Amino acid sequence: MLLYTLVQMIDYLVNIVSMVVIVQFVLGLLIAFNVVNMQNNAVAAIWKALNAILEPLLAPIRRMMPDTGQIDFSPMVLIVLLNLLSILLRGIAASGY
Repeated sequence: MLLYTLVQMIDYLVNIVSMVVIVQFVLGLLIAFNVVNMQNNAVAAIWKALNAILEPLLAPIRRMMPDTGQIDFSPMVLIVLLNLLSILLRGIAASGY
């Protein structure tokens, strides 16, 4: 029972990190297409906070991936890896270990 609760908590954290990655991606697109301006203090603060949260997770993935030019696939890889971890932990919890 304790393992199942722990897996649920990790799954919840995986969902939160996935949402933060998606928010960072959307905000990056809005900044790139000049919909929002980095001169706005609120936008700059949110962008810096999102980068501070996600950079420790994305930097190792970026180092391992080949250079793809302007397209950064590391957020997608992070989401896939987190979901695979969640599936693995749910399988372990269901098996009773």
